[in-house]
Amino acid sequence: MNVTLPRIAITMGDPAGVGPELCLKLIEVSLVRDCCVPIIFGDVSVLSAVADRLSLSLPEIVNSVSSILAIDEPTIVDFELIKNVTPGVVNECTGRASYAYIEAGMTAALRNDVAALVTGPIHKEAFSLAGVFYPGHTEMLADKTGADRFCMMLTSKEITCSLVTAHVGLNEVAPLLSTQRILDAIELSNDAMRQIRGHDVRLTVCGLNPHAGECGLLGEHEEEQLIMPAIETARRKGISVSDPLSPDTAFLPSIRADTDCYICMYHDQGLIPLKALAFDTAVNVTLGLPIIRTSVDHGTALDIAWQGKAFVMSFVKAVQLATQLVQAGQ
Repeated sequence: MNVTLPRIAITMGDPAGVGPELCLKLIEVSLVRDCCVPIIFGDVSVLSAVADRLSLSLPEIVNSVSSILAIDEPTIVDFELIKNVTPGVVNECTGRASYAYIEAGMTAALRNDVAALVTGPIHKEAFSLAGVFYPGHTEMLADKTGADRFCMMLTSKEITCSLVTAHVGLNEVAPLLSTQRILDAIELSNDAMRQIRGHDVRLTVCGLNPHAGECGLLGEHEEEQLIMPAIETARRKGISVSDPLSPDTAFLPSIRADTDCYICMYHDQGLIPLKALAFDTAVNVTLGLPIIRTSVDHGTALDIAWQGKAFVMSFVKAVQLATQLVQAGQ
């Protein structure tokens, strides 16, 4: 393999989910092997059991993260954290292990031992059982890397959405919104999409309330008092961005055709249309981090864990995008 290819840390995700299967399938994809050196952060005991069950091959194995700089072929870094795991059943051990893989991959990326971090799916209940109280990768990585501002973006050929708020209950969304937080999402998304597209882009902003507040009749004037000031500031900085649109019509085909990225006020506002249009191919990107991090856009799929049914294309797209962002930053 060409040693000039970037090394990419790929975390296995929760051992009881589809992550182990996806990792093994991923490294067999020529598109992946041609663009990077994939390094799986996980447990050989789990990967070996999955490989035996599904007739998949295991790559080279090392036992220390310190060996990364010598790696120029697809490799597993064995953490030796999991002895026994039941597919489809998460517990404290699987949560602790998946957290350890992410933390090690993040540290390797911060040290420039790897060029980017691509994460497999985790299970939030397993995290909680292990005493890890982050609601997801995004919040964990932002906290651990000291990011001043960040947001979650899901991107695909069909549609891209950035989230002003992410893993919170609906009753928490409005109190968390601020003009600065909305502006951060607009600016981070504009920068990222220009890097991905290679040209100036147009952003479409969704209102928080039905009918974008109906001129203040619905909601608490969030569109006028919070969202519009962020838009006006962004425009003064040269960003092409729409007024707040009614969320029930913002994703019509005619508007999607003129939109590079949607700015959505909360999780499901963006992820419902995105997953309806691009569930198998969308990629999660955390914007604002000092490292490049992408991920699959789906969960652990416990109901099909270790059964050979998991579709690997979202993982492939995540690796390809991470590599593209690495190259764009060189």
